[in-house]
Amino acid sequence: MAYIAIMREVDLRRIDLNLLVALEALLDEKNVTRAASRLGMSQPAASRALGRLRALFSDALLVDGPGGYVLSTRAEEVRPVLRGILAGVREMVEANAFDPATATGRIRLLMPDLQAAVLAPHLLARLGREAPSLDLDIVAPGTDAVEALEQGIADAMVALVDEAPAGIRRRGLYDEKLVTLMRAEHPALARKLTLERFLELEHIVVSVTGVGPAPVDEVLARIGRTRRVKLRVPNFFAAVEIAARSDLVMTLPSSLARAAANMKRFVSLPPPLDLGSFTMSLVWHARQQDAPRHIWLRRAIVTAAADMSSAIDVGN
Repeated sequence: MAYIAIMREVDLRRIDLNLLVALEALLDEKNVTRAASRLGMSQPAASRALGRLRALFSDALLVDGPGGYVLSTRAEEVRPVLRGILAGVREMVEANAFDPATATGRIRLLMPDLQAAVLAPHLLARLGREAPSLDLDIVAPGTDAVEALEQGIADAMVALVDEAPAGIRRRGLYDEKLVTLMRAEHPALARKLTLERFLELEHIVVSVTGVGPAPVDEVLARIGRTRRVKLRVPNFFAAVEIAARSDLVMTLPSSLARAAANMKRFVSLPPPLDLGSFTMSLVWHARQQDAPRHIWLRRAIVTAAADMSSAIDVGN
């Protein structure tokens, strides 16, 4: 016997389309509490939204897994379609006009901890002046950063990008050099920091992943030398506190070193080898190139970077 599947037409008038916004947050965060924070609602309200979504889709959507929720098979199928729908709606609405003074919602930026420490305060100040009702999420870029830009999970990224894949746009924000930082009472300050003395010291490396060579080690490898990396930590603030209370030294971007040196606990020195310079870039997806909201956002980030550079120059 042949069976014929009958497609049930869905009456959109009976569906609260705000649930789709909640669904996006729940599937992205895989956590009701974090989704509630992102949506600006209470945790019980987010739980109720999840219950309504489960009834709507006749599926659990989020199921128990190791360490928390994981997506059901149905949720994995829905997720890319949902992103496309919501991205299209946002672009359709933004095409009419964008007024930062009245805009609401959240901006999601991918930015390493090192850059967020110096750039985010200036960006927040600019948001406070121009878009007081917009909120900001800063997330460390992962291996899926390009996918997050492509799918509209993230609005933009600030990072060191050597090559941009197809569909990704970028522009330089500011240039950085690397400098060496050590506590103000470090015994190595009694003598000139030569390459040999630099290599005798024990070093801290800030590394999100905890693996792979740092730029300093790549340069040293090219001249056949190595240093001892005593400690790797995942963020700048941990490194600063450890360096302030030990004889470990750090070599890090100059903007961060100057910020740390302003704490009066550190001395910043030029490293005893040519480490060159690098450019931090603003990165976004091409489909957001002409969206008014994104045009404003990119301008705000570029201006915040200029404000940061000016503040650093004045501080010197």
